[in-house]
Amino acid sequence: MADTLSFTETIPYAPAIRVHRRIWRRDAVTDSRRDIAEETPVALVYNGSTEAVMMATPADLEDFAVGFSLTEGLIGGADDIRRLDIVRNEYGIEARMWLKVEVADVLSARRRLRTGPTGCGLCGVESLEEAVRLPAPLTSDGRISPSDVFAATERLGEAQSLGRQTRATHAAAFWHPHTDTFLIREDVGRHNALDKLAGAMVRQSVQHNAGIVVLSSRVSVEMVQKTVAIGAPVLVAVSAPTALAVRVAEAANLTLIAVARSDGFEVFTHPHRILP
Repeated sequence: MADTLSFTETIPYAPAIRVHRRIWRRDAVTDSRRDIAEETPVALVYNGSTEAVMMATPADLEDFAVGFSLTEGLIGGADDIRRLDIVRNEYGIEARMWLKVEVADVLSARRRLRTGPTGCGLCGVESLEEAVRLPAPLTSDGRISPSDVFAATERLGEAQSLGRQTRATHAAAFWHPHTDTFLIREDVGRHNALDKLAGAMVRQSVQHNAGIVVLSSRVSVEMVQKTVAIGAPVLVAVSAPTALAVRVAEAANLTLIAVARSDGFEVFTHPHRILP
């Protein structure tokens, strides 16, 4: 049987650690130290049963637990969670949640219908239909200007402290151009970063109407689904979307902006929210 890493011996409870490295260049070999991003197994546990295990950065885990629960449709709001504990053990971290009785009953019934394992990008999915589920269309009709898009992407870059430190993490941020509300969360996983952002917004009661979600990554269908679950009407990403992400964004009345750079951006769906 293969050996298993002992969490307590090998992985600190921190988003990044400093390690030794040897650098080879064409004209020299040097030794130095570098900060690298941490990656830790995090189990999402509901009423004593594990729903999913994600590889994540061990920071903002309360936000992660609440946001994952919300964007995956396991809860309707933060008040569906009666208690949340972050527990470290030998092999990783458990986010232990106790749900309201009626919510826990629905989740238990869902588990009984499962027939096989799931992948970490689509946790708890029971069918092909659920994998490409169409969320309820957004009703927000907030408008933004092109300068708001540029400002959002610039602010995202400035706020990625862990990204600058490690060069190995994704970021998801929310900015409301009218109230100047700004939140950012970072993680080695792009889905995790967005879930952490969703949880932070719910826990801090951030108003999402007319706000912008900004991603440092490409836009896959899950990122669209999670953004719609948050309720933000505009999603901006620095990289390109997939075709399925565009189709789902169109159906969900989400304004999808991608390939956002300092000199321009591309609008793929619902351009009516961009003021001239």
